[in-house]
Amino acid sequence: MKKKLVNAVLLAAVSATVMAGCGTVNVNINNTEEVETNEEEDLEGEDMSDLDAANNVAGLIDAIYVQERTEDTDAQCKAAKEAWDALTDEQKELVEGEFADPDYFGRDTGDASLDDPLNADDIGENEILVISFGTSFNDSRTNDIGGIEKAIAKANPDWSVRRALTSQIIINHVQARDDEKIDNVTQALDRAVANGVKNLVIQPTHLMHGAEYDEMMETVSGYVSDFESVKVAEPLLGEVGTDATVINEDKERVANLVTEEAAGIAGYDDVKAAVEEGIAFVFLGHGTSHTASITYDQMQTQMSELGYDNVFIGTVEGEPEGTDCEAIIDKVSESGYKKIILRPLMVVAGDHANNDMAGEDEDSWKSMMEASGKFESIECQIEGLGRIEGIEELYAEHVAAAFETEPLTASAEEEAEVSGNGVSDNEVKDADAESEVSENEAADVKEDENETGKETELKDGTYEAKFDTDSSMFHVNEALNGMGTLTVKDGEMVIHVSLAGDGIKNLYAGLAEDAAKEGAELLSPTEDEVTYEDGTKEIVCGFDIPVPALDTEFDVAIIGKKGVWYDHKVSVASPEK
Repeated sequence: MKKKLVNAVLLAAVSATVMAGCGTVNVNINNTEEVETNEEEDLEGEDMSDLDAANNVAGLIDAIYVQERTEDTDAQCKAAKEAWDALTDEQKELVEGEFADPDYFGRDTGDASLDDPLNADDIGENEILVISFGTSFNDSRTNDIGGIEKAIAKANPDWSVRRALTSQIIINHVQARDDEKIDNVTQALDRAVANGVKNLVIQPTHLMHGAEYDEMMETVSGYVSDFESVKVAEPLLGEVGTDATVINEDKERVANLVTEEAAGIAGYDDVKAAVEEGIAFVFLGHGTSHTASITYDQMQTQMSELGYDNVFIGTVEGEPEGTDCEAIIDKVSESGYKKIILRPLMVVAGDHANNDMAGEDEDSWKSMMEASGKFESIECQIEGLGRIEGIEELYAEHVAAAFETEPLTASAEEEAEVSGNGVSDNEVKDADAESEVSENEAADVKEDENETGKETELKDGTYEAKFDTDSSMFHVNEALNGMGTLTVKDGEMVIHVSLAGDGIKNLYAGLAEDAAKEGAELLSPTEDEVTYEDGTKEIVCGFDIPVPALDTEFDVAIIGKKGVWYDHKVSVASPEK
């Protein structure tokens, strides 16, 4: 058979624009690749029209698969769904883009009408805002997130419970596919302000003080002055702690609840009862490069402390180290277990649970475990933590505990802005307490004191010195135990400190009122890499700060992302050569 080359259109470059109001869509498709085909299989005009129609939808899906809401989002979501609905079944199978595929609109994830987006107005003066990452799987959003929201509402009948999601990508997906509109965090806070809410309590459904929590706190910090009181409850697993051995009551309770639930579904009284049949339980979290990733190691420690030796903690991202699929396969196999029950250690059973864990693709955990040839069977429980009654009760208890805490203040607003991390006040205090270096333990490198007891100047050189501040958030990074590098030259002293995050944009040696004046000499940050005890690394900001005297408080002013200067008192002490 004679062969010839034809151009097959690829989705390597798709640009889509939506004309709001009329739904008109212009899609430009370029990039072509030559492929070899039989002459009678050459694409005809009708076939190319099918592909063009599919590519048009793919471009529209890619356009709303973004983490930023714009004034065009509503029109884009509507246009994408209308274009999808206009496709034939055959054309729908051709939809393929950077993020687009037939499952975006075509997968059945449950009845969206059963889900309540909790975005009604006229709600009174007291609001509990439940903030979740979210999921486009309708059944999971209804049962997992919705289950938590209902439990909190039941425990607090005098408060209105409302919802916000942090993932705009998910919000757009649900809106385009199901016409269900869910507030993002900014929209929810604006709605609360417009409704005249005075007292706001925020309950994040996040597992830990991780990156999503940090971003949430940064947004919330800009609204503190809009309410009489703003309080933030703990995420599910409570405080992070400093190393893999640190566990708490929240982690213990979650460990017991999820193992009890998993064992019950599998037909056992508890997970220990499954040991004799060679069954291991693998709980799969998301994973993160954030310093809070140590939480997963802590949960593994917690399982061991409870005697659940056939329970293993893994992560989709493989962070922290040793939680990737290959490592878990080796750990389970070397422990002698021949059967595995996989279950998400996630609030929702969404895309990660259905695809990354239990999917049929070769890179899913289920597929990779089967391909290893080391196990007799792999079973999956596709249920989120949010539908476990005890987990719902724990979130409600976190809300109750938040009622008893001090509200965020202007100072806390500033700290949330500039910290760059989500470490709780209690955790900071714990870390500070552990990093305290007593005067007796610190080496005395000061010059001999004269007869009046006054210190003489330090000799030129480099020293390690303690850097103290008046803030629980503006402080030396926890990885450095409160210490900075003090350089002395010709009687002048400068200390370099690496801070807790990257939110501080400039620093001024003096008062805020002077920093704002024209011609003020502002200190610019450096990019510092810090390494934590678990081996993870992070880029944070650092500063070289002039030190007028040791053991004496002096003024510095800092400015964060909102462009407001704040005064602080700092001191430098205990220099060690």
